[in-house]
Amino acid sequence: MLQGSEEAEAARTALCQFYQAHTPDRNTNRSLSPYISLALYMDGPPHFVPRMKEEDLPPDAGAVSGFGQVLEPFYAKANLHAIWERHRKDYAAAMNRYHEPLAKMVFDTEIYLKRPSSEYLGRRFTIYLDFMGSPNETDARNYGADYYVIVFPAPNTPSGATPRGALKMDQIRHTFLHYELDPLAGKHFSAINRLEPLLRSVQRAPLEESFKSDISLLVTECMVRAIEIRTTGTKQPADEAMREQAVDDAVKQGYILTRYFYNAAVAFEKDPAGIDAAYSDLLNNIDTKKEEKATAEIQFASTTSPELVQLSRPEERRMLLMAEKRLAAGDPKGAQELAQQALDRRIGDQGRALFILAEVAVANKNRDDAQDNFQKAAQASKDPKVVGWSHVYLGRILDMKEDREAALEQYRAALSASADLPEIKAAAEKGLQQAYEPPAKPQ
Repeated sequence: MLQGSEEAEAARTALCQFYQAHTPDRNTNRSLSPYISLALYMDGPPHFVPRMKEEDLPPDAGAVSGFGQVLEPFYAKANLHAIWERHRKDYAAAMNRYHEPLAKMVFDTEIYLKRPSSEYLGRRFTIYLDFMGSPNETDARNYGADYYVIVFPAPNTPSGATPRGALKMDQIRHTFLHYELDPLAGKHFSAINRLEPLLRSVQRAPLEESFKSDISLLVTECMVRAIEIRTTGTKQPADEAMREQAVDDAVKQGYILTRYFYNAAVAFEKDPAGIDAAYSDLLNNIDTKKEEKATAEIQFASTTSPELVQLSRPEERRMLLMAEKRLAAGDPKGAQELAQQALDRRIGDQGRALFILAEVAVANKNRDDAQDNFQKAAQASKDPKVVGWSHVYLGRILDMKEDREAALEQYRAALSASADLPEIKAAAEKGLQQAYEPPAKPQ
């Protein structure tokens, strides 16, 4: 499709350059993540335009929001639609393989919880199949009321009976359980909030930071894992021993209420009341003192498997945007509070939060703090704009400290990270040509 067409070759080159410039992390799975987030909120061909403002996009998608502008010409010049048409039947066959196991999974889960998922109006649970990713990976997202699972099926899997593991049904069910149970935590705020002291107990655990700072996330994840374990295997002693080991493993990873919910599920399974009616009692019967005492004796594992479902709450996505607006409005204290909150709760691009803190330090004439946070921002961010400007500002600070060689290294780093961004390129090239001097103060 590309050979013999200079326009197609040029479109491909632009596409590759965009990807390289916006992919500081060369881990294939993590580098794909922002493009998945963007695709979920992007119109299809031929224009590939985001359906919402950049500040309303998932945090990682904002850094690559301009991808559609380079994808559109490549789609046209490479005739991607014709390639899609050739493989349409492969996607149809894959969807057929999922129809029966998906229907069974939804039915079995609703029967166990004793509630129909159709009661949740205005919410969506969507599964996408994509042959372009690694068959070893599954990607799941929760953005507000929308839940997505992106499965990368093995391309040569024959039709007919397919192993459950190949279909990633366990990962799909994990996300579906979150879809069912997450709203209940929001409806029982007081009961959930009562358990907040338990967060102190998991600070030593190898959990993701979100579980150490948000009790509702921790409680729901423990409940999800307990239900998964309860419904695995048969009633044979060997299977029960396997389930007990799975509970123990979950607790040692930091999901400290898994055993409580696993044991409580025995009574729930015998009670005709569904999860909606039983949820309050499940929370209210937790003895926080007892759980804290038990947790103090746990020898936590050194690592934990990452949580499948990536969470992004709309109000949190706007936190860094509001911090930037506070700073632009002359309120560095307000900007600092919001950026620090985003950093502490690991909301959005941590590099972007550090960059804002560095800008606050500049506004407060604290050069050392500014240098420290710009350095951290350049290392932590996945956004070429943040990385590039961090290096530029580091160069300027070093110039003011009369460390010209170190400043030149920073300007070169800015060009390397963000050469396709004109403003950063111009600022870096100017820094290479002559040492930075701050604007003269008005007389």
